[in-house]
Amino acid sequence: MNAPAVDPDLLDFAVALADKAGRLAADRFFTTGLAVTTKPDGSEVTDADHAVENLIRTELRQRFAEDEIYGEEHGTTPGTSGRSWVIDPIDGTTYFAHRIPLFSTRLACYDEYGPAIGVINEPIAQRMVFAGRGFGCRIRTGSRETTPILRHTTDPADARVEIVNPSRWPGDLLMTLHQNVKITGYLGGIAGGLLTGLLDAIVIGGTEQGYEDLAPLPVIVEEAGCVVTDLDGGPLLSGPGSAVISTRPLHGRLLEIIRPTRPARRRI
Repeated sequence: MNAPAVDPDLLDFAVALADKAGRLAADRFFTTGLAVTTKPDGSEVTDADHAVENLIRTELRQRFAEDEIYGEEHGTTPGTSGRSWVIDPIDGTTYFAHRIPLFSTRLACYDEYGPAIGVINEPIAQRMVFAGRGFGCRIRTGSRETTPILRHTTDPADARVEIVNPSRWPGDLLMTLHQNVKITGYLGGIAGGLLTGLLDAIVIGGTEQGYEDLAPLPVIVEEAGCVVTDLDGGPLLSGPGSAVISTRPLHGRLLEIIRPTRPARRRI
């Protein structure tokens, strides 16, 4: 049975909330005196991360008091409704902390049917991609909204593939892709690259991504008509934090190219 479409009012609420949170992140980006500290895992966190997450949490608690909330900086607030929200207040904190405008605010909603809403807001670029189950995917740039424009490349040799965090990739994975596709550095990511016809795929194979980083992707990618899995072709959110995000014609071919570089799975 197909999952029902998400409530359109819930989608509108999530988009408005991500927009509000992005405006706060942008304001903090341009202020002086940004406080930066190091978390136990060695990653950076700023006072802006906390402020943006607190804003989103406050709005969610006021509107949906019984929903579960998970945020990167403040963990889980249990809920009883069966619906949950996932917050990454500033994805790309290192960029943010060093005044490099390559960061986003990410918000996702899950219900009893699975991924319901995903929003990625890039406030400095004034670009947002969002999707609700059953309502398709939209890209908002400034005041203009468009639907995804996808490439139709079928030969991997002609495919433009953005690689994420390559400095921490296994050498054989990097070399294999270099030999088989047209690899690029950052070329717009999902909203500015894959869904605007600039890229055929994005591969995340180095530093493991957190749940909050990946949570908006399943519904965005599916509603856009693309495919996302981990590097082994398994479900994204139960994998090791890697990802292959691509147009449908290429996905299987990319997994075939990557497969020889993957560690052998233990046989039971």
